[in-house]
Amino acid sequence: MGTKRDHQPCWCGNGSDNTTVNTNGSAYCHACEDYTFNYAKSIGGEVEEPVNSFSSTPRKFAAIPDRKISEETCRTYSVKVSEDGSKHYYPYITKDGEVLATKVRHVSNKSFFIEGSIKEAGLFGQTAFKAGGKYITVVEGELDALAAHQMTGNKWPVVSLKNGAGGGVKDVKQSLEYLEGFDNIVLCFDMDEAGQAKVSDVAKLLTPGKCKIMKLPDGFKDACDMLRANKAAAFVQAFWNAEVYIPSGIKNVSDLEADYFNRPDEEGLPYPWEGLNTKTYGVRKKELVVWTGGTGIGKSSITRELEHHFITQTDDNVGIIALEEDWRRTIDGIVSIEAEARLHIKQIRDDYDPIKFKQHFGKLFLGNNKDRVYVHSHLGIQDFDDIMAKLRYLILGCDCEWIILDHLQMLISMANGPNEREIIDEVMLRLRSIVEETGVGMILVSHLRRTQSDRGHEQGLEVSLSHLRGSQSISQISDITIAAERNQQAEDGTSNIMNLRVLKNRPIGDTGIACALRYDTETGRLIEVDPDDEFTNEEF
Repeated sequence: MGTKRDHQPCWCGNGSDNTTVNTNGSAYCHACEDYTFNYAKSIGGEVEEPVNSFSSTPRKFAAIPDRKISEETCRTYSVKVSEDGSKHYYPYITKDGEVLATKVRHVSNKSFFIEGSIKEAGLFGQTAFKAGGKYITVVEGELDALAAHQMTGNKWPVVSLKNGAGGGVKDVKQSLEYLEGFDNIVLCFDMDEAGQAKVSDVAKLLTPGKCKIMKLPDGFKDACDMLRANKAAAFVQAFWNAEVYIPSGIKNVSDLEADYFNRPDEEGLPYPWEGLNTKTYGVRKKELVVWTGGTGIGKSSITRELEHHFITQTDDNVGIIALEEDWRRTIDGIVSIEAEARLHIKQIRDDYDPIKFKQHFGKLFLGNNKDRVYVHSHLGIQDFDDIMAKLRYLILGCDCEWIILDHLQMLISMANGPNEREIIDEVMLRLRSIVEETGVGMILVSHLRRTQSDRGHEQGLEVSLSHLRGSQSISQISDITIAAERNQQAEDGTSNIMNLRVLKNRPIGDTGIACALRYDTETGRLIEVDPDDEFTNEEF
């Protein structure tokens, strides 16, 4: 006896690998959903016998003993068996009583072929029951339909898919009007990987609240298994225990009491500046925080402070992707915060005590902090997909729980596409997905667009969400958006004073000016101050 062959070319010309050839020479095309009795002849272009011609093999109504299915159940579905019991005949019948096709099953090897064309037929058993009613059950196979109907006392209609779970969506779409006529639609798919992978896809097609998903007891794959094991009572119990399908992401609040009152600790890490903490209650993991400001306002100074803060105030791993600077400059900035000296400037670095310099480096990156901080070294190569792969590697491969990405527009420039706004939307969605998937806390730096105002952001123009460059998705997708404002050209002693304005605050809701920071030109630090104090003019 030969073996079944999958992924063969179709005689209908719809594909090169869509056909399964059975051991008896018949075949089924998964692309056009049609059968042939003789694959070899059909693939060679010879004329097939008419689709509605049926063999004259004697057949009769009878029980199917090896499946414990009664003759009464078989009669309900018009299922017959051959005189010698070697074949079962499962007819697909129209509402007018016409047999469109018959699925013929060989008992010995469980193979089957089709007499006629099943393509236009409805679900198996569909015409055996009056349309409409309280319950209908959908199973994967014809034998399961018989078994399930019998175990439920022949009380409720049971129908089966034509082509198993793989064709479930297409089969149910074809018979959707019929199924929707029932008050409750119970899906009893096989308890194997294939069946469970497809059941939700089918459930999505049905009216919300009508569909219920049935789970069989452990150790049983389908209704046939349970009938043969004399577990009709357990099957009926599983039927009544079927749960209403709830789309992924929808929760029944009454089931969430324990999780609600035993939620994980989500306390935020305080920022280095109390005024910002008052507005935001700190920075949290699982959140995407966008920092923005005009050119030269001091965004890099803020990220240095935050990078140093994550390293010194947590035990978490920290990943830094700075797309416009060398990795040495990134490290210089963090060490400068620790040393309270602008060591990124060569002349200051050359005059600094080398022993203290190494001590600061060691405190931040060696000893207890060894293997905690990772920076991006682009080596002159910048590619969007490469950066996104590195971002995921920092989180999943290096276990980074805080990510600083500077900046969005540089990332956008690497992506291909004619429409900048669409690219930004796509990039923001991908970043949001990474945050949701991994639970990382992400700081994202974004630039502002030029405004029509005579007074630009570099002259202290108040920032609004509409000033974010490129797309509204930047503010819509972020959890918190914070802007740095400063008048670089102020002559009243405030050119080194930066205001932090919370533009969006989804978790807390409080927006507006949070605090003022003064840049200390001696230490390079941002020091929180009272915005009403008077200061001497210092270069920022």
